Amino acid sequence: MSVQKIKVLVVGCGNMGASHATAYHNSENFEICGIVSTGKSKEVLNEKLGGGYSLFNDYAEALEATKPDAVCISTYPDTHEAFAIQALEADCHVFIEKPLADTVAGAERVAAKAKEKNKKVVVGYILRHHPSWEKFVEVASGLGRPLVMRMNLNQQSHGYMWDVHRNLMKSLSPIVDCGVHYIDVMCQMTRSKPLQVNAIGARLTDDIPEGNYNYGQLQIRFEDGSVGWYEAGWGPMMSETAFFVKDVIGPKGCVSIVAKEAGGVGKSDNVDAHTKTESLRVHYADIDGNNAFTKPDEWINLTDEPDHQELCNREQAYFLKAIQEDLNLDDHVEDAVNSLRIAFACDESVKTGLPVML
Repeated sequence: MSVQKIKVLVVGCGNMGASHATAYHNSENFEICGIVSTGKSKEVLNEKLGGGYSLFNDYAEALEATKPDAVCISTYPDTHEAFAIQALEADCHVFIEKPLADTVAGAERVAAKAKEKNKKVVVGYILRHHPSWEKFVEVASGLGRPLVMRMNLNQQSHGYMWDVHRNLMKSLSPIVDCGVHYIDVMCQMTRSKPLQVNAIGARLTDDIPEGNYNYGQLQIRFEDGSVGWYEAGWGPMMSETAFFVKDVIGPKGCVSIVAKEAGGVGKSDNVDAHTKTESLRVHYADIDGNNAFTKPDEWINLTDEPDHQELCNREQAYFLKAIQEDLNLDDHVEDAVNSLRIAFACDESVKTGLPVML
């Protein structure tokens, strides 16, 4: 007996939208019923996928014409809330790129609408589907408490990526757009209530809107005594020295992602290089009577090393499972709202120069 395919409307055809569309195109369970973008990117994507898909300039028109079962939203963040609510109102399940919305209140409205309509909303937290990152969270969680979590991702963006980053900065800063991933990772590692954030930022170019900043660093204090920092900078002026730090320290030792590929020359704005972890290095703090370490450092090399496209395939497999098996996504959506709430508190701290209590 053939299973009915899930008709999905793809909205936004940039880097992420094209990857998700490719996942749907290659899936036996999804069927793309339309592709939406305001510019030429839909024609480029349609051609890449072999042609034949219905193309639309207008989202509302596409929603009405195609009557999809699901909508994939990979547009700029300032459209996320409105597009998601329109989709839910049309009784569609929603896959949406992070952040869920460009305000906390907006994210809460999307979450409430999903509950009201009893529809699935999956947010694109891609690191949750990466075996090495899942292992990183698992090992870090076992290092005792408190944890010290140190993470950054600075990108020396140029060419096409600088266009992407400038467009993103029309509505969000790097520590909000990018930071929600790593805030989510920290919250998974501690599973403790965040209490306070401090953050700093700098506007290093006149090429972005006044009032925004293209470099930021945030610090979070958790109820269990854990602390974490995250740093993100975008632009042609960024340094590629120490741009990729993923390191967690606890009473029992530490674990680090060693990204040899991402550490390559000129790789800081390469999406594939960001997710390519290659190795986890685990250090054990245990010492003997002479203060000598009792165990050598351990290298964990996961053979399952998905590239960017494969990670998107896995995200869509999870979306499919959520729909087919009626998974309860309350915690998933709540985590997405919470990481956004923390990120915006950090944004407020940059702009006011003051700590923000959560």
